[in-house]
Parts: sequence; C-alpha cells; structure tokens
Amino acid sequence: MPKFNSMSDLHFRPAPLTTLTEDEQMLRDAAADFAREAIAPHVHDMDQQALLRPDIIRGCFEQGLMGIEIPEEYDGAGGSFFMSILAIEEISRVDPAVGVFVDVHNTLVINAFNHWGSDDLKKRCLPRLAADTVGAYALSEAGSGSDAFALKLRAEKKGDRWVLNGHKLWITNGKEAGIFIVFATVNPEDGYKGITAFIVEPGMPGFTIGKKEDKLGIRASSTTELIFEDCEVPVGNVLGEVGKGYKIAIETLNEGRIGIGAQMVGIARGAFDAALGYAQERKQFGKSISSFQGMQFELARLATDIELARLLVYQAARLKESGQPFLKEAAMAKFYSSEVAERVASSAVEIFGGYGYVKEYPVEKFYRDAKIGKIYEGTTFMQLQTIAKLLMK
Repeated sequence: MPKFNSMSDLHFRPAPLTTLTEDEQMLRDAAADFAREAIAPHVHDMDQQALLRPDIIRGCFEQGLMGIEIPEEYDGAGGSFFMSILAIEEISRVDPAVGVFVDVHNTLVINAFNHWGSDDLKKRCLPRLAADTVGAYALSEAGSGSDAFALKLRAEKKGDRWVLNGHKLWITNGKEAGIFIVFATVNPEDGYKGITAFIVEPGMPGFTIGKKEDKLGIRASSTTELIFEDCEVPVGNVLGEVGKGYKIAIETLNEGRIGIGAQMVGIARGAFDAALGYAQERKQFGKSISSFQGMQFELARLATDIELARLLVYQAARLKESGQPFLKEAAMAKFYSSEVAERVASSAVEIFGGYGYVKEYPVEKFYRDAKIGKIYEGTTFMQLQTIAKLLMK
C-alpha cells in the first residue's frame, strides 16, 4: 500500500471534473443569460401552444449554441463536447423543451457528421448546421424502440440513388429540421449489419413530415412522424459506409445520453430553484416554511441529489472528451439524473402545495418535462442493463 510522505502528496485541489476553463465558463454564462433573458418570458406560452418561437430558434444560432462542436473551418465555434453539455444544462434549467432542441442538434447530429461525414458532406452540411439549419436524428420506428435495430424502413439501390420506403416515429426537431440523419436497412436479412445512415432533406421527392405528437411534457419541442414513399436520396448522401449505420447509431447515442443527463440536471435545478424561493417566501404559522426543520431536511436532500447527478454527468462528459471509456458512466449519468429530475420536480410540486398543481407556476411544467428522461435515448431499463453488463465484465 503506497504511503504519503506529506499532506501535499494528497494534492488537495478541486477535482478536474468540477473545474471549468475560461472558455467553458464564458459559454456557460452566455447560455444562462440567453435562457434567462430570451427564453424565460416565453416558456409558458410555448408550452401551451406546443411551439418553439422562430425568434428563439434564430437566437440559438446567433448565440453560437447550435454549432458549438463544429470546427471553425466549417464556420462553427470549434468548441468541445463538454461545452455542449454545459449549454444544454443551463438552457434546460429554464426550458427543457429548448434544451432538447439544442441537445439533439449538437450531441447527435453534429457529432455524427464530425465523426462519420465525408469531406463533401461536411462541406455541404456543417456550415448550414452552424448558421441556420436545424438537424434531426431519425432512428425510432413503431416496432423499434429499445430494440433500436429492428428497423423496417427499407433502402434500395437504384442507379445513382437510394430509394427509401417506410416510416419513422418520435423524431425530435422534426418540424423545424432542414437536415435529417435517417437510419434504414439495405437488407433486412443482414440484421444490424444492413443498417445504413442517409442524409435526407425536406423537399426531396417522396419525403413528408407527418403527424406532430401532442405530448405530456417538453411540448414546445416538436416530435413528429416521417413518411418515406419512394424517397430518392443521392448515393453521396450516405453518412459513413453502407451497412455501418449501426455503429454510427450506437456511438452517437452513447454520447447523446450524456446530453439527456445534462437536460435532466437542468430540470432538477430549475425545479429546485423555484421550490427554494417559494419555501423562503411562503409563510405558515407566522413564519416561512423554510424555517421548519422538516422542510430544511427535504431541501438538503434534493440539493445533494442534484449535485450528485451533476457530477455523474460531468464525469461522463470529461471521460468521453478525453478519449477514455465512458459507456458505463454515460448510462449511470442518464439513469440517475432522470431519477433525480423526476424526484426533485415532484417534491417541488408538493412544496408549492396547491399552487404547484396549476399551470400559473413553473413547477408543474418541470414535473411533466422530467418524465421523458426515463424514456427517450434509451429507457431506464436499458441503462440498468448496460451498467450491469459492463460491471459483469
């Protein structure tokens, strides 16, 4: 067992995963300011109308939040994955619907282009994704949720075109997107080895945006059906290689789950902020309810849970960014942060009492928004399975 020669050997200093560089601090603060000033006044109306305001979409691009990881040579910010996580967390603290809009664009779409795009695709798509074009990631179908590779969308090669036929469901950013990464199978008999990723754009013949879902939470974020009826896609629009779409999907979703973890931490922080403020203002029996020990203990537990979830998310992001194994940590981060978000939001509703149950106050929305964290980009059951499998190794 190693011995420490002095207290200095213990290296008492902040853990690397909790410290931020100057650029990370600037990005985080800019995202927080934008969320507070531009998004916050419209959260209630966007939720009621189930619609993202066009000026907020433009603002996300103008603030550089939609091109954080796009290299500077393609007009992006040339930032890091961790910076995307910070932005998602701060925006979700105000409105998780805008948070997931930014999340999918960055952690799924842009990451897939950065890692798998040909030079031609990067030149054609990344500058647009940085400037004004929203990205969407189309994997899910009616019969393929947790079994992500049970795809029915078929792609057949015909000359210099691939022809797509089938449907996609639950596609985030479907209404706003101008670039879709669409997963289809070129040969169902090959199973996951037949899956291929295609770049599809609105206006391509045979491609239609279908029904927009009327959801419980994150209502301003569009979730749509995609319909492909003899949709012709140029051969140059294959992302990566034919038959390697499964690898793209696995790797991007592993990263995307950290983004969802950041969204859940943002939800928990937003709900907690509201509950703490209310507890200090609300008076019963002649004093604020925050002065009662029972309430203090509850707030202390919630604050501790949030910090733990946040550290898990940051740790997973730092590991991913440094090129170290991070799959177990990403699954833990998504699993635990979604549990915490739901628990904190539920407690916040109770702290508000009757006011917490009405839409005039923010906590009922955080409560509705939190539920999706246990479902999309890998259910809680799938995260636990992943964690257990990796532990057994």
